[in-house]
Amino acid sequence: MIQRLVLGVVIGAVAGVLFAPEKGSVTRDKLKKEGKDIKDQLSNDFNEVKEDLSKATTSGKEKLKEEIKDLASKTSYKTEQAITFLEKQLAILKEKNKTLQKTS
Repeated sequence: MIQRLVLGVVIGAVAGVLFAPEKGSVTRDKLKKEGKDIKDQLSNDFNEVKEDLSKATTSGKEKLKEEIKDLASKTSYKTEQAITFLEKQLAILKEKNKTLQKTS
């Protein structure tokens, strides 16, 4: 789509300059200037797109880091719950084991 737009602008500029009733040297100078202007605009547009992509990538990385931290935190709480459950079960087993031991 952008290529078609650029091509249309170039064709329009060239056609406008070629059909203007001016000397060849003036026409060539205008074509050079138009070409340079289009090149500069494309370069600026490309740099803006590149910056936008860079910002999006950085934003995505930060979001991923936050999601990983959240997941680690949730996992830590679940791990703590599992440890607490196991400690309770071990305490129950320890009490049952005491009843099986002979006292001297």
